[in-house]
Amino acid sequence: PFNDVRVRRAISHAIDRQGSIEAIYVRGEPTAPVARGLVEWSLPIDQLGEGAKYYRYDPGEAKRLLAEAGYPKGFKTQLWVTTGLTRDLVDDAQLVQRYLKDVGIEAELKLQEHGDYMSTTMQGKFEGMVRSPFGIAWEPDAPLYRTFAADSSWNAGHLNDPKLTAMLKEQRRTKDIEARRKIIYDIQRYAAEQQYFVYLNVVLVTASWAPYVKNYGPNITFDYG
Repeated sequence: PFNDVRVRRAISHAIDRQGSIEAIYVRGEPTAPVARGLVEWSLPIDQLGEGAKYYRYDPGEAKRLLAEAGYPKGFKTQLWVTTGLTRDLVDDAQLVQRYLKDVGIEAELKLQEHGDYMSTTMQGKFEGMVRSPFGIAWEPDAPLYRTFAADSSWNAGHLNDPKLTAMLKEQRRTKDIEARRKIIYDIQRYAAEQQYFVYLNVVLVTASWAPYVKNYGPNITFDYG
């Protein structure tokens, strides 16, 4: 079913991103493929063009799109998640499971030990869907190229979209910052329309330390540690 863009858009409509933030993470915001923390490169949701509307929580529209795609009663699938990246992620996956059920998608939750998850699911060896965090990126190429490029070994969704791959290669060749930024923005808008990956939220993390502590920076990792 995931080969149909209407199904992917339905899944995006089915999930209450703000509800997830309030229930689990306390603070955060919905995000495009380049996480909102990378502010020089990330587009706010309301600047994603046509794709922005698929971030709207709308179970009714999700059901309509599923019916239009030939799944008026929904369908059954699996939802994989690792237990090795905090309890928050497992809680998040359970919430996603509930949102999907509300529109007719019965997703069996599959919990995986982290080693198994990294050697199978993260390599693209899975059936159904995955609720996964994305690695931290200091620069936009990392989260975009590894995820969407047809020749990327980290392309766990097995995507092969020639238009998207061409844009990804073009931004790598572009030296002018503003010209490259435009391509990065175009990639995010196109990805929002296609919903190959249904991006949910970024979490806001605050760190503080005494002024006499020098040469220190917070450890921005999944454990918030």
